[in-house]
Amino acid sequence: MDITTIIGLLAATCTTASFVPQVVQILKTKNTQGISLGMYVIFTFGIACWLVYGFYLNELPIIIANSITLILAGTILIFKIKHG
Repeated sequence: MDITTIIGLLAATCTTASFVPQVVQILKTKNTQGISLGMYVIFTFGIACWLVYGFYLNELPIIIANSITLILAGTILIFKIKHG
């Protein structure tokens, strides 16, 4: 594994993991009042596009990070729609 892949995986881990506390908080409280629906719709769509891009490039850091982030952001979006 080359240094650029390692850096990409490290960056992907940090940015993806940053969503975990928000998801845990929302799962506990079901409170999404302070979250913008429009932002999460656009953001989740953007993450889906990044995931497709990662598959086209066959870039593991992009695929892994955006797969996990899509699940996390999608969870937030679903809770926002259901409990918003």
